[in-house]
Amino acid sequence: MNTQNPVGELAGAVAELELRPALEAVLMVVDEPATEEHLAKVLQRPRRAVADALRELADEYTVQKRGFELRLVAGGWRFYTRPEYAAAVEGFVLDGQQARLTQAALETLAVVAYRQPVSRSRVSAVRGVNCDGVMRTLLQRGLVEEAGAEPETGAILYRTTNYFLERMGLRGLDELPELAPFLPEADAIEAETQEGVPSFDPDAPDAPGYEYTQDTAD
Repeated sequence: MNTQNPVGELAGAVAELELRPALEAVLMVVDEPATEEHLAKVLQRPRRAVADALRELADEYTVQKRGFELRLVAGGWRFYTRPEYAAAVEGFVLDGQQARLTQAALETLAVVAYRQPVSRSRVSAVRGVNCDGVMRTLLQRGLVEEAGAEPETGAILYRTTNYFLERMGLRGLDELPELAPFLPEADAIEAETQEGVPSFDPDAPDAPGYEYTQDTAD
């Protein structure tokens, strides 16, 4: 009778591994930031030990001026190219073909980031054009997501995602750049366009008062 327990043997082997190299090995294959809790569970170590080891590794890479760095982003840890070597990586991976968001998409994403949760009609009011197309693009790319409905109108609300934080290199929304220097202009634009914006979520082109200019590029 075979009494071996492969799962138990694997767990025992993991527990015997040196912590810092084990963390490096796991972080090399993650496709999104890994939380300290998850890493501690996988490696069967106390969270405090994992947290300390991660910070030690991050400091070590900085002192050694490695081409990569270990960053805490969107609640988890992941390897990133050090900013000063980004051009080398872009040249190799993208080979001159960079898939960037259009200006319209960047403007829409900025409005959502600073005004979230926010409806499409509110975003359109700030931008002065209909944003349905670019909102669909941002949703498809995982940069924004639905966040319930507005109680007064029933319009769908949107917010940024953890993937947005990851791509921006932010730990949280509180690290977004200060918007104060731009608020007067933004408020003025919204005030000028508010009268022409219907009070509903403009998802249907045949809705009354649908007179926005449509963004042509996503």
